[in-house]
Amino acid sequence: MIEQPQYSDGIRQAKQTRFQGLNHNEGAGDGELFRMKNLCSDWFPLLATRPKRRLYKTLEKPNGLYAWEKLCWADGTSFYYNGVKKGDVADSRKNFAAINGYIIIAPDMKYYNIYDDSFGSLEVSTTQDVTFKDGTLYGEAATRNTIQAAGVNWADWFRPGDAISITGSTNNNLSAIIREIDGEEMRFYEYSFTNGSDTGVSITREVPTLKFVIENENRLWGCNDTTIFVSKLGDPFNFNVFDGLDTDSYAADTGSAGNFTGAISFMGYPTFFKERKIYKVYGSVPSNFEVLGSSTLGLAEGSGGSLAIAGERLLYLNRNGMCMFTGGIPTPVSRAFGRERYKNAVAGSDGLKYWVSMQDMSLKWHLFCYDSQRGQWHEEDETELVGTAYSDGNLYLLSADGKMWITGNIQDPPESEEEEDFEWEAEFTDYVDDSPDKKDLRKLLIRMDLDEGAECEVWLQLDSDGEWFQPQDGKLEDETKRSYYLAIIPRRADHYRLKLKGLGGCRVYSITREISIGSPFKSLPGRQ
Repeated sequence: MIEQPQYSDGIRQAKQTRFQGLNHNEGAGDGELFRMKNLCSDWFPLLATRPKRRLYKTLEKPNGLYAWEKLCWADGTSFYYNGVKKGDVADSRKNFAAINGYIIIAPDMKYYNIYDDSFGSLEVSTTQDVTFKDGTLYGEAATRNTIQAAGVNWADWFRPGDAISITGSTNNNLSAIIREIDGEEMRFYEYSFTNGSDTGVSITREVPTLKFVIENENRLWGCNDTTIFVSKLGDPFNFNVFDGLDTDSYAADTGSAGNFTGAISFMGYPTFFKERKIYKVYGSVPSNFEVLGSSTLGLAEGSGGSLAIAGERLLYLNRNGMCMFTGGIPTPVSRAFGRERYKNAVAGSDGLKYWVSMQDMSLKWHLFCYDSQRGQWHEEDETELVGTAYSDGNLYLLSADGKMWITGNIQDPPESEEEEDFEWEAEFTDYVDDSPDKKDLRKLLIRMDLDEGAECEVWLQLDSDGEWFQPQDGKLEDETKRSYYLAIIPRRADHYRLKLKGLGGCRVYSITREISIGSPFKSLPGRQ
């Protein structure tokens, strides 16, 4: 704000040329934005509307969005990769991870391989009539190490290195690791079994059901409510291989109160969250893995989808508001929201900006954008997000109504439809003009640039009376970048508010107010 010298008649001007982000606090300073809709920081220090989004696709029942080489998503009970259906999943919200060409779909614990186009379950099971017998291993005779099932090709189900669980046998209900597969024979280390024949034996490669999955250092990590699970190195199919090797699986129960609420790989560490705890896993192999927790601002229940990295900092929703995490103690970054509280957040990032959809306590949805370079929050609209993905330089937002939008600084978008002109609004906080006395707002000079066909309305409110009124010529419609002069019939007030609202693209360069400061009292009976 630049204050100009007072004229001899007591009238002075105040010029605003820098427009910050949202500040939904009653104590905000003159000219800060108390409420807004569809604004952005792209043109800072200007006040500007956000860029138009592009509609890429519409789903029937959106359940999740992800990108690994290409976009993939869950639509109802179908999983799609690059627009083609690849398999069936449960009709529920999804969490995804990628490792060695496999896209992992949780909590279904299914996979899609982008290289060989295969789709299936990480856990497999078959029931067969089998014989436990002596056999061979690595070309040498071996004792009590073979499972044979006539006419069965075990390679259709399992692979060497898989840890399997055997149930339904008379003497061999146990777990073991497959060392070789040769047609109808599976071979293990010697003395694994008691020889004999059984009918109806179930053989299963078991995989835990995980709420959240991530990839870190060529392992699939995940958690259910209480336990962290880690796959065998490079092998997302095996969570029960314990050979005493560096490639083994791993599991750890934290023992603390509360359930896990989310997980992410951050700064090279698998990081797991509860509402009051953050756990980081240190170490490079199972023998030196160490799970260390800190009692701090954790992740709110129902907001596991809010974890996203912008400007090399991790942002997420805590029960008390938005937090920023750099690996040490989280820092609250929710001052802009005032006393408002939010829940059920889903977010995404293009690397520098962070978009998050949250539900307030009245169950209304809000889509905010945080600019990590400027530390500013801007509110866009009431979109409820289901998932986000960053692919080929573009951020995709999947909304609850099935629309898949491309947003932000869009780069070479695929075939898509540009959004229509949208409504926008900027309501400033109270202006008191550094004076506790009554004052008259006499003139407004607004310099702005409107897109073709766009319009802007100017509204004023005095002394928080709830009544908005338009000054003369308060509707602006001109595609030329210029200043608009608005004369205002003087009405004395302790404070006043300014609101701009419109349709179509707009950029405001400056707002100059001409005011007259009076006494703390009404000068004449009945005078406003």
